[in-house]
Amino acid sequence: MSGQSITDRITAAQHSVTGSAVSKTVCKATTHEVMGPKKKHLDYLIHCTNEMNVNIPQLADSLFERTTNTSWVVVFKSLITTQHLMVYGNERFVQYLASRNTLFNLSNFLDKSGLQGYDMSTFIRRYSRYLNEKAVSYRQVAFDFTKVKRGVDGVMRTMNTEKLLKTIPIIQNQMDALLDFNVNANELTNGVINAAFMLLFKDSIRLFAAYNEGIINLLEKYFDMKKTQCKEGLDIYKKFLTRMTRISEFLKVAEQVGIDRGDIPDLSQAPSSLLEALEQHLASLEGKKVKDSTAASRASTLSNAVSSLASTGMSFTKVDEREKQAALEEEQARLKALKEQRLKELSKRPSFATTDTSPVSTTGGTISTAPAIDLFSTPSCSNGAVKMESDLFDLQAFQASMQSGSSGLPVATAWAGYSTPQAAAQQSAGGLQVDFESVFGAKAAGNNSLDCDDISGGILKPTHAGSGQACGLLPDKLVSDDLDSSLANLVGNLGIGNGTMKK
Repeated sequence: MSGQSITDRITAAQHSVTGSAVSKTVCKATTHEVMGPKKKHLDYLIHCTNEMNVNIPQLADSLFERTTNTSWVVVFKSLITTQHLMVYGNERFVQYLASRNTLFNLSNFLDKSGLQGYDMSTFIRRYSRYLNEKAVSYRQVAFDFTKVKRGVDGVMRTMNTEKLLKTIPIIQNQMDALLDFNVNANELTNGVINAAFMLLFKDSIRLFAAYNEGIINLLEKYFDMKKTQCKEGLDIYKKFLTRMTRISEFLKVAEQVGIDRGDIPDLSQAPSSLLEALEQHLASLEGKKVKDSTAASRASTLSNAVSSLASTGMSFTKVDEREKQAALEEEQARLKALKEQRLKELSKRPSFATTDTSPVSTTGGTISTAPAIDLFSTPSCSNGAVKMESDLFDLQAFQASMQSGSSGLPVATAWAGYSTPQAAAQQSAGGLQVDFESVFGAKAAGNNSLDCDDISGGILKPTHAGSGQACGLLPDKLVSDDLDSSLANLVGNLGIGNGTMKK
């Protein structure tokens, strides 16, 4: 199967509609394409884990939901994306996973769609178990073994005896779950399982480095431990030797699939004489007869063993640091490329042009300089005629009623309709008639044409029913175009009119 399926596109479109960019990216990272999740999608999700406004439970739930898919490709890529975020994302993502009672319930997963589905289902079950164990380990110790500080003053080297004896078994369980992936080179046949193997390979290096430092600390304290502690310590060391053999086999697979030899650490086995010395010391504490051994010989054996294990630890640390340096250089190169691309885009963009999304932009990319309409301005006169650039109210409807006189015929107006003078006259006769001419002081015009003295343009001049003349009480009173003054005069005149009526 190659390319995104129709289901992938529909699912991504659904999240686009709901506005969930995180869920949409999770779907794009876990498509049906038989290849590892794309880096751009993983980088975006890593960025999301560092954003405080991103809902981490929602992100995790989106990944858990994808693992319920019946396709081995989608489920496998969901697990890969989860581990990628656990390794490279913000720690609060791992903290949330550790706080959950259940994580991946895939112990019975099986894709029956084909032979490849059967084969990959086995590795999905093993892989999910490791991720569950990784989260449980964090819950138990409150830190990630793969990210813990290492070295002489590291966490595992400075841990006290009681805590050390409780912590090392936790590392062992996580290491067992990782090595139980148990893949051979000829089984790494597609990009999905290869991506999972690379993440496990990197985790194995860091995890074993912490494991190794814990064992060094254990050996340094062993000969000063109590009997019960020595017994626990000896059992831990024997298990360590077994896992050391298994990790060497795991690293051989990594070399066979093409991982550079310089990226694979060297394992140095501790001398067999060390195990014998540890067993004799425990036997002596239990009161059994043992070979006589001097403190000097024990110290020499212990020193050789610690030196050997420290050499192994240095090898693992160098590989880890080399991998981190390569990742840092890759990130710097990516940022440099983005910066150069951004500078090119800015250089091509004219400084005087506005963008399409600008509120003042137009279709042609230019700003309109046409003057705005002033609703309260006085129209200018030229050659005795009024010239108005833009009149919000069409005066023809009012003028038509004056022009029609008593003809009774409908008159066409600029409002795309017809008006009947008689109907208008009957309506005005029955209602309150206000003499606006007396308020604004405009003289009744002898004809229907506008001149420079008629500044109102006849807009507020209704006529009495049955006559075309308007009565004016104050014909000589001129009022300026100040709206407040006009309203004040209107109130005053109404008051005068009411007084006259009372008399």
